[in-house]
Amino acid sequence: MEFWELIKYIFLGLLQGVTEPIPVSSSGHLVIARELFGIEATGLSFEIFLNTASLFAVLFIYRNDIIKIIKNLLRFLFQGARDDQAVKDAKYTMYLIIATIPVGIMGLLLNDVIGDNISIGFVGLMLLITGIALWFIKNKRGQKRDGELTVKDSVIVGLSQVVALTPGVSRSGATLVGAMAVGLNQKNALRFVFLLYIPVSLGTALIGIPDIIGDPNIDTLWLAYVLAFVASLIATYYALRWLQGVMERGNLIIFSYYCFALGTFSILYQLVF
Repeated sequence: MEFWELIKYIFLGLLQGVTEPIPVSSSGHLVIARELFGIEATGLSFEIFLNTASLFAVLFIYRNDIIKIIKNLLRFLFQGARDDQAVKDAKYTMYLIIATIPVGIMGLLLNDVIGDNISIGFVGLMLLITGIALWFIKNKRGQKRDGELTVKDSVIVGLSQVVALTPGVSRSGATLVGAMAVGLNQKNALRFVFLLYIPVSLGTALIGIPDIIGDPNIDTLWLAYVLAFVASLIATYYALRWLQGVMERGNLIIFSYYCFALGTFSILYQLVF
């Protein structure tokens, strides 16, 4: 494999990793990269590979929360524990499951409808919509904590994640808007959004195992895939850490500006070229 071919795969891994956690649409950026630089993603198995790298980064960052929730859930289910923490985390798990159901159903129903053949102009339009949604919640300072979530809140956040099935719509952006719209404070909204990301991404990875095993490019591109995986893993970790800091400072509006700028550019590019 040529050196520049390896660079292309590393670039795609970095692009996926940086844009996956922040609310700017990783899928939209891949479309833009393809259009502007002629860089092609190399099939479903490669995309799943990169998404799995992002999943590992999210699991690592939220490992303490995940371990605590699992321990308390097991105590609730199998030891009859009914202390505040056990009940709280059992309910929290239920809310995550409820919020996952809509995107799980719609993802299966629309699997053959949602494709990669979308234009840079369409991505631009979706980025503008994402920017508008982020603009409306830029000053929202919810007070609701994890223990104050309701079934209704979970359904709303779950439905917002369904919107992100549209190519070019940011999953993290849509779910952040939904979580903050129901009144979660920024820290807890971010935590719920990325814990919600885990079952969806894990399901995608498991379903995609046959595609990865049957990928005809694996034998010749394994090094490129590994390098892209590592690049995506590292980039996702630092991008999510950066997003946590942005949320703590209440600067979510910078992503709104970015979506407006890139969305406008993408639409103009479509019109001119």
